[in-house]
Amino acid sequence: MHVRRKPLAGISALVALLTTAACSFNQPSRFRSPFLPPALAAPTATRFDDPPEINPFVDQMPPHLLTSLQLTDRASRADLSIQRANQAFQRGKQAYQSNDIPTARREFDSAIDLLLDAFDQDPSNRQELDNKLDDMTDAIHRFDLAGMGASAIVDDGKFEKAPLEDILDMTFPVDPKLKDKVREQVAATVSQLPLTVNDTVLGYINYFMNHGHKTIVNAIQRSGRYRPMIQRVLDEEGVPQELIHLAQAESGFIPRAMSSKAAGGMWQFVKFRGNQYGLRQTPLTDDRMDPEMATRAAAHHLHDLYSEFGDWYLAIAAYNCGPVVVEGAVARTGYADFWELRSRGVLPAETTNYVPIILAMTIMEKNAAEYGLDSIQMDPPLDYDSVELSAKTSFALVSDITEIPLSELAALNPAVLRAAAPAGYSLHVPKGSGAQLMAALQLVPPDHRDAWRMHLVGNSETLADIAKRYTVTPASIASTNHLASPQAEAGDRLLIPAALRAEAPAKRPPVQTAAHRKPTGSKTTQAKTRTTTKSRAKSPVIVAGSRAR
Repeated sequence: MHVRRKPLAGISALVALLTTAACSFNQPSRFRSPFLPPALAAPTATRFDDPPEINPFVDQMPPHLLTSLQLTDRASRADLSIQRANQAFQRGKQAYQSNDIPTARREFDSAIDLLLDAFDQDPSNRQELDNKLDDMTDAIHRFDLAGMGASAIVDDGKFEKAPLEDILDMTFPVDPKLKDKVREQVAATVSQLPLTVNDTVLGYINYFMNHGHKTIVNAIQRSGRYRPMIQRVLDEEGVPQELIHLAQAESGFIPRAMSSKAAGGMWQFVKFRGNQYGLRQTPLTDDRMDPEMATRAAAHHLHDLYSEFGDWYLAIAAYNCGPVVVEGAVARTGYADFWELRSRGVLPAETTNYVPIILAMTIMEKNAAEYGLDSIQMDPPLDYDSVELSAKTSFALVSDITEIPLSELAALNPAVLRAAAPAGYSLHVPKGSGAQLMAALQLVPPDHRDAWRMHLVGNSETLADIAKRYTVTPASIASTNHLASPQAEAGDRLLIPAALRAEAPAKRPPVQTAAHRKPTGSKTTQAKTRTTTKSRAKSPVIVAGSRAR
């Protein structure tokens, strides 16, 4: 990783200021809330002494000892910079939790600059420093995606558009060079799903190799988050593993994808079909957006369709346009063959292309090296703890306790439509934070978990400052936390008896007809630090059609 260091004005004064702030973290709290579990106690920052002074007798040392001393001195200074960087990062997190965004940004920038100082002081340890810098910028990036504000609400009612539905009515030219090549590949490919090569399939392969290549790449990369889960569920339901490409075609593995026909989720269920397979909706949640629940429902539905038609192509077609449509087409023609029904024009146009798209994606991924798909680094699988909520609980409170950005919490729980999850919901939080969350929630009265907050006191903050931020009184904070004196100490965690604010009705995605649909572009969120620009958001790539499923 190549990093260009950006000069800072007054860096020595800033480092001195950081060192002074570090000392204040060693002050023991006089009233650290006794009811908080040990897991929630804010870690006390280590006090770091000034770098060791240069030995006054250095000129009298033998050259080989002098070289060793210089290396040790550089290493010790580098270690000190790393320690101070970690300390600045922790202060940035505390400021973020306190909604002090300018301070959070300043501390995060200081942390990056201190790590860059370590590069200059100990260039021999570049690989380890590279790793530390990557980890820190990744962590800061997650806070950036959350808008650098703990009080920001979850993206309420935001759904991704399904852009690939626009190509379902289109055909693409066939590259003559592809025919023999693809036929040879298919002949050597092992697949539970039968693979057919014809001009329509070749046309889509040609499209995905060229203009649609980014479509394939982004979806495969994103699939890493859910692929192990999907493969497990497909296996448990007894359907071909290749049917993972339905999720790729339907949504590009985006859990909150929504088509213009109101089909939603990674597997694009309309409400009535989802309800048949246990996907329910409440004012706060939509199970169609839950990746595992939707995958289970889709696999079960596909199994049922295959049991009815005895043919995977007809089952896939029925998944797209509904079994009644396919049943009618078979009854009118007497042919239970997808390609025959396609040639006779008795299936919806988008369904006639839907099956070839699935086949094209399957053939390309099974021969990844031939299509430049073998070097794609997939996103790591989502790994989380699940906490059963006994009361309606706000995401803001969960974010306060776990110290994870709201955007990350929302990404782990795409089925939650509002900024709070209902009682009985199995909330997903980052691996290792479940026990901490459960212990902390026990400290909040159940009927207040949708409104109260937990605040990490920052440097120089007073109860008056905190009360003003949450629109409560200092006396109410003191009373709720059983404080002996109306003072706040840095590092304390305080329950904030905030009032529940009235929420607007949950937004629902508009259902647009083709005549009224306006072109929309995907928005990519980018987060920048002084040393790196990282954008994890990929352009949504989704196929969706008229759903009777």
